[in-house]
Amino acid sequence: MKKSELPISPHLQIYKPQITSILSITHRITGVCLNFLILFVSLWLLSLSLGENIYNYFIEFSNTIFMKLVMSISIFGLSYHAMNGIRHILWDFGFFLNNLSGLISGIIVILSALVLSILLIFKLGIIS
Repeated sequence: MKKSELPISPHLQIYKPQITSILSITHRITGVCLNFLILFVSLWLLSLSLGENIYNYFIEFSNTIFMKLVMSISIFGLSYHAMNGIRHILWDFGFFLNNLSGLISGIIVILSALVLSILLIFKLGIIS
């Protein structure tokens, strides 16, 4: 391969995925997706102000299997984003900055987000 054909900088295909990089990308993705959750909550609040008929229609739509799945995924995204945000704050204070603690804290973030989401999903009555 000629030197002129070589890439200027390393590409994603060269790197082996690591838990820290995957969690970082996932944190950014959940942050963007949570904006849609804000839109959904805003529509819910709007339906409250538009009268009982529209509110009842919104609640009926929210009780479909599809929306329960969307809400469950949104709750996991919110839980994950919150737990990983706490991890980032701890990093900002200088805690858990070596490779091993980064891996362990990443696993703790995933497990705590799963537990928190399951608790919230059942507590909020999304799944009975």
